[in-house]
Amino acid sequence: MVLLLGFLLGCICGLRSLTAPAVVCWAAHFGWLRFAGTRLGLLDRPMILIAVTVLAIGELIADKLPKTPSRTAPLGLIARIVLGAGSAAALAVSAQGALTLAVVAGSFGGVVGAFAGYNVRHTLVTRLGLPDFVVALAEDVVAIVGGMLIVSHL
Repeated sequence: MVLLLGFLLGCICGLRSLTAPAVVCWAAHFGWLRFAGTRLGLLDRPMILIAVTVLAIGELIADKLPKTPSRTAPLGLIARIVLGAGSAAALAVSAQGALTLAVVAGSFGGVVGAFAGYNVRHTLVTRLGLPDFVVALAEDVVAIVGGMLIVSHL
Protein backbone atom coordinates (compact mmCIF):
# COMPACT_ATOMS: atom_id res chain seq x y z
CA MET A 1 0.00 0.00 0.00
CA VAL A 2 2.83 2.40 0.86
CA LEU A 3 4.44 1.84 -2.54
CA LEU A 4 1.23 2.57 -4.41
CA LEU A 5 0.55 5.69 -2.35
CA GLY A 6 4.19 6.75 -2.80
CA PHE A 7 3.88 6.34 -6.56
CA LEU A 8 0.64 8.34 -6.58
CA LEU A 9 2.18 11.08 -4.44
CA GLY A 10 5.07 11.15 -6.93
CA CYS A 11 2.47 11.63 -9.69
CA ILE A 12 1.16 14.63 -7.75
CA CYS A 13 4.72 16.01 -7.81
CA GLY A 14 4.67 15.52 -11.56
CA LEU A 15 1.67 17.84 -11.76
CA ARG A 16 2.83 20.42 -9.20
CA SER A 17 6.26 19.77 -7.75
CA LEU A 18 5.71 21.44 -4.37
CA THR A 19 2.15 20.31 -3.73
CA ALA A 20 3.15 16.84 -2.51
CA PRO A 21 5.71 18.16 0.01
CA ALA A 22 3.10 20.65 1.20
CA VAL A 23 0.44 17.99 1.71
CA VAL A 24 2.99 15.82 3.55
CA CYS A 25 3.62 18.74 5.93
CA TRP A 26 -0.12 19.33 6.36
CA ALA A 27 -0.66 15.61 6.99
CA ALA A 28 1.99 15.74 9.72
CA HIS A 29 0.27 18.82 11.16
CA PHE A 30 -3.10 17.02 11.20
CA GLY A 31 -1.53 13.91 12.74
CA TRP A 32 -2.21 11.72 9.70
CA LEU A 33 1.51 11.09 9.28
CA ARG A 34 3.78 10.65 12.27
CA PHE A 35 7.44 11.59 12.22
CA ALA A 36 8.24 11.89 15.94
CA GLY A 37 11.62 10.37 16.70
CA THR A 38 12.70 10.36 13.05
CA ARG A 39 14.85 12.69 10.98
CA LEU A 40 11.63 14.00 9.45
CA GLY A 41 10.32 15.21 12.80
CA LEU A 42 10.79 18.80 11.67
CA LEU A 43 8.06 18.45 9.03
CA ASP A 44 5.31 19.18 11.53
CA ARG A 45 6.92 22.39 12.83
CA PRO A 46 4.85 25.51 12.09
CA MET A 47 7.69 27.37 10.33
CA ILE A 48 8.32 24.47 7.95
CA LEU A 49 4.60 24.12 7.28
CA ILE A 50 4.29 27.83 6.49
CA ALA A 51 7.42 27.93 4.32
CA VAL A 52 6.52 24.89 2.23
CA THR A 53 2.91 26.07 1.87
CA VAL A 54 4.01 29.52 0.69
CA LEU A 55 6.38 27.94 -1.83
CA ALA A 56 3.61 25.64 -3.08
CA ILE A 57 1.23 28.59 -3.49
CA GLY A 58 3.96 30.46 -5.35
CA GLU A 59 4.32 27.53 -7.72
CA LEU A 60 0.55 27.46 -8.32
CA ILE A 61 0.74 31.12 -9.31
CA ALA A 62 3.93 30.79 -11.38
CA ASP A 63 2.44 27.91 -13.36
CA LYS A 64 -0.05 30.31 -14.93
CA LEU A 65 2.63 32.72 -16.19
CA PRO A 66 3.46 32.59 -19.92
CA LYS A 67 7.23 32.30 -19.46
CA THR A 68 7.14 29.41 -17.01
CA PRO A 69 9.25 26.57 -18.44
CA SER A 70 7.70 23.19 -19.22
CA ARG A 71 7.54 20.66 -16.42
CA THR A 72 9.28 18.21 -18.76
CA ALA A 73 12.32 20.49 -19.18
CA PRO A 74 15.39 18.98 -17.45
CA LEU A 75 15.40 21.21 -14.35
CA GLY A 76 11.64 20.89 -13.75
CA LEU A 77 11.70 17.15 -14.34
CA ILE A 78 14.63 16.64 -11.97
CA ALA A 79 12.79 18.63 -9.29
CA ARG A 80 9.70 16.45 -9.75
CA ILE A 81 11.77 13.27 -9.49
CA VAL A 82 13.58 14.42 -6.34
CA LEU A 83 10.48 15.82 -4.63
CA GLY A 84 8.43 12.76 -5.62
CA ALA A 85 11.11 10.55 -4.09
CA GLY A 86 11.23 12.65 -0.93
CA SER A 87 7.47 12.75 -0.53
CA ALA A 88 7.16 8.99 -1.00
CA ALA A 89 10.04 8.49 1.45
CA ALA A 90 8.12 10.50 4.03
CA LEU A 91 5.13 8.18 3.61
CA ALA A 92 7.40 5.17 4.08
CA VAL A 93 8.99 6.63 7.20
CA SER A 94 5.59 7.36 8.72
CA ALA A 95 4.28 3.88 7.90
CA GLN A 96 7.61 2.20 8.74
CA GLY A 97 7.64 0.80 5.20
CA ALA A 98 10.37 -0.02 2.70
CA LEU A 99 12.21 3.28 2.27
CA THR A 100 14.28 2.40 -0.82
CA LEU A 101 11.30 1.01 -2.72
CA ALA A 102 9.21 4.05 -1.78
CA VAL A 103 11.92 6.37 -3.13
CA VAL A 104 11.94 4.47 -6.43
CA ALA A 105 8.13 4.49 -6.62
CA GLY A 106 7.95 8.23 -5.87
CA SER A 107 10.65 9.02 -8.43
CA PHE A 108 8.89 7.01 -11.09
CA GLY A 109 5.60 8.67 -10.16
CA GLY A 110 7.21 12.09 -10.61
CA VAL A 111 8.19 11.22 -14.17
CA VAL A 112 4.83 9.64 -15.00
CA GLY A 113 2.91 12.56 -13.51
CA ALA A 114 5.01 15.15 -15.34
CA PHE A 115 4.58 13.62 -18.78
CA ALA A 116 0.97 12.54 -18.28
CA GLY A 117 0.04 15.96 -16.91
CA TYR A 118 1.80 17.72 -19.75
CA ASN A 119 0.11 15.57 -22.41
CA VAL A 120 -3.36 15.82 -20.89
CA ARG A 121 -3.09 19.59 -20.48
CA HIS A 122 -1.70 20.02 -24.00
CA THR A 123 -4.49 17.88 -25.47
CA LEU A 124 -7.25 19.71 -23.61
CA VAL A 125 -5.92 23.08 -24.73
CA THR A 126 -4.92 22.36 -28.34
CA ARG A 127 -7.43 19.74 -29.46
CA LEU A 128 -10.46 20.65 -27.40
CA GLY A 129 -9.79 24.38 -27.35
CA LEU A 130 -10.20 24.79 -23.61
CA PRO A 131 -8.51 27.88 -22.12
CA ASP A 132 -5.10 27.03 -20.68
CA PHE A 133 -5.83 28.99 -17.50
CA VAL A 134 -8.97 26.94 -16.80
CA VAL A 135 -7.17 23.66 -17.46
CA ALA A 136 -4.31 24.78 -15.19
CA LEU A 137 -6.77 25.59 -12.39
CA ALA A 138 -8.41 22.19 -12.78
CA GLU A 139 -4.96 20.61 -12.59
CA ASP A 140 -4.29 22.55 -9.37
CA VAL A 141 -7.48 21.13 -7.86
CA VAL A 142 -6.56 17.58 -8.90
CA ALA A 143 -3.08 17.97 -7.38
CA ILE A 144 -4.26 19.44 -4.08
CA VAL A 145 -7.29 17.23 -3.53
CA GLY A 146 -5.50 14.15 -4.84
CA GLY A 147 -2.52 14.79 -2.60
CA MET A 148 -4.69 15.23 0.48
CA LEU A 149 -6.61 12.05 -0.30
CA ILE A 150 -3.38 10.11 -0.68
CA VAL A 151 -1.82 11.22 2.61
CA SER A 152 -5.08 10.77 4.51
CA HIS A 153 -5.28 7.09 3.52
CA LEU A 154 -2.00 5.86 4.92
